[in-house]
Amino acid sequence: MKKLVTSLALVASLAAFGTSSARAEEGHGLAEATQHAIQGGHFPVLKPKNVDWSFAGPFGKYDKGQLQRGLKIYKEVCAACHSMKLVSFRTLKDLGYSDAQVKAFASEYEVQDGPNDEGEMFTRKAVPSDYFPSPFPNSQAAAAANGGAAPPDFSLIAKARGVTRGFPLFVADIFTQYQEGGPDYIYSLLTGYQEPPQGVEVPTGTHFNPYFGSAVALAMASPLSDGQVTYDDGSPQTLDQYAKDVSAFLMWAAEPHLEDRKRTGFMVMVFLAIFTILVYLTKKSVYANKEH
Repeated sequence: MKKLVTSLALVASLAAFGTSSARAEEGHGLAEATQHAIQGGHFPVLKPKNVDWSFAGPFGKYDKGQLQRGLKIYKEVCAACHSMKLVSFRTLKDLGYSDAQVKAFASEYEVQDGPNDEGEMFTRKAVPSDYFPSPFPNSQAAAAANGGAAPPDFSLIAKARGVTRGFPLFVADIFTQYQEGGPDYIYSLLTGYQEPPQGVEVPTGTHFNPYFGSAVALAMASPLSDGQVTYDDGSPQTLDQYAKDVSAFLMWAAEPHLEDRKRTGFMVMVFLAIFTILVYLTKKSVYANKEH
């Protein structure tokens, strides 16, 4: 019995040593990669993670449940700093909401309108035809409230952000229709906050994130954490799930007609294939009795 206990203790010790060694090696590798990125000015330090999205591929479709959860994340967390001025409330019908639900959702916001008969601007409740209002009256106020830099608008951020995958992946991307660079980047950024590796210093007031595309650290602290937002559909209330949901929602905001585009593209490819076959058969028929 004593030999058994001793053996188990030895195995446990070796496993713990192996884990700590692996972590140390990983941390050392990250430190080297970070220093290399700083010296060469090549960011991000780490390439974005590849996430399995429902809308990926030539036949991909949006998961409306996920989009609704992502809207909830945006409303309760992101909207405090980030605008979405190119997205109107009425487009939320694409997420599965009814007209009444969209109208009720819009009425929770206030927008500026006018001028009235007296020539003055006034504030009113939003209607479905309005667009998501900005949390700040102007870009100067947004910058002043965020350390001198205005938070980016989220309307097209999933298409504006993304990292070039390089050779040979970009060749394969042509055939796999990879267009998820933006969501992959956003997800990786939201889940990538960590302590800087040994030997790497970041400016005061910034937060280390090896997935940030412009530097090794950014001013925005990690905006999401486990249990922060309550889901009504029983989905996991974790940072990982939050990041996936809001990234998918931002992809929809940037390209709400993605499904229609893919459907049309498939029909065009089928037409071209049939047309090519008909042209070939016509050519054979016309020149079948001709001497070559």
